[in-house]
Amino acid sequence: MMSEASVSIRLNPFKTPEGGFELPQGAQRVPWSPYGYMLSERPSFTLDPLFHAGCYYVQDSSAMYVGHVFRKVLASRFAGARGLRVLDLCAAPGGKSTDISVSLREAFGDDFLLVSNEVMKQRAGVLQDNIMRWGDPRVTVTSCDPAAFARLEGFFDIIVADVPCSGEGMFRKDPRAREEWSPEVVKLCAARQKRILADVWPSLREGGVLVYSTCTYEECENDENLEWAASELGGEIIVPENEYADCGVVQTRVGNLLEVGKVPGEGQWVGALVKTSASGSCRGSLQSAVRPFRQKEEGFDPDAPLSLDFDRSSCNCADVDKALALKYLHRDSIVLKDAPLGYNVITYKGVALGYVKNIGNRCNNLLPKSRRILMNV
Repeated sequence: MMSEASVSIRLNPFKTPEGGFELPQGAQRVPWSPYGYMLSERPSFTLDPLFHAGCYYVQDSSAMYVGHVFRKVLASRFAGARGLRVLDLCAAPGGKSTDISVSLREAFGDDFLLVSNEVMKQRAGVLQDNIMRWGDPRVTVTSCDPAAFARLEGFFDIIVADVPCSGEGMFRKDPRAREEWSPEVVKLCAARQKRILADVWPSLREGGVLVYSTCTYEECENDENLEWAASELGGEIIVPENEYADCGVVQTRVGNLLEVGKVPGEGQWVGALVKTSASGSCRGSLQSAVRPFRQKEEGFDPDAPLSLDFDRSSCNCADVDKALALKYLHRDSIVLKDAPLGYNVITYKGVALGYVKNIGNRCNNLLPKSRRILMNV
């Protein structure tokens, strides 16, 4: 009988609540993530305003290994680089993008661009909300087929492709993954992964790096596909290291495998290669080639307070207690007796949640509907 799925979070080092972030009792560090923690039990994240403010992200500890490989790539091949351009190709719901954005910001400040893409429109909406909560203005969300990026020839320095797979590593967490698995699905996934890599390959510059990952154990979807990309598309495998063998991580031919039962989290495989084939330089801008998902309109922006570069000194802020914060996040009308009339930013422990418009006897709640708490608060 399988044990219960583990629970882990990853802190946002650029959004720290007043008094610091208080970790649940019994939390343990994720060995390969500087901000990752495994929890002894699952709290109600929905009823924590700091979750909605983007102070942390709920992400499986094994999935954080992709961020670990990404950081190794940054340190070994892009130290001192400027204007780095990165594509997270299959990004929803946003865990890997939020992890990558922190690594990029710590290494390069504002001097980077991260394109967070999800082809499925509904999943792209979830991705957009999670990216906006996280708050990094250097991340843009798109909803494009991988082939659309081919027009950006040689544009990206790094592509992270956590591709759709047969999902064996999610059997414990997702009963549907068990029900839908079959040898035919494995073959279908392996072929689809090749198509995805071939479609997006022109947008990776020569000397750029592909970080490739799945949540399956199938060799034809993991080692074999990365080896195929190296031989058929033109690349050189980055020989994997296994500094976390004592934590249960297994080294395969060209990557690292995390298996349920050997590590606390779910299943994950990660490998990387350097593009060696010739590639032209980009002939256009990102915006002319692919359309950002849900572009901001001119005028009032309800997402602004969540951004890391939002100037809180330019607006009125009303810090509220947890009960009132949850009412706001439920999208209820609230009353701020001592706040000035007009727009105010609601904060909890000094961290912004969003706007209200104070009209005196009540406030108009301007939280985007897609982020409303649906459960009873």
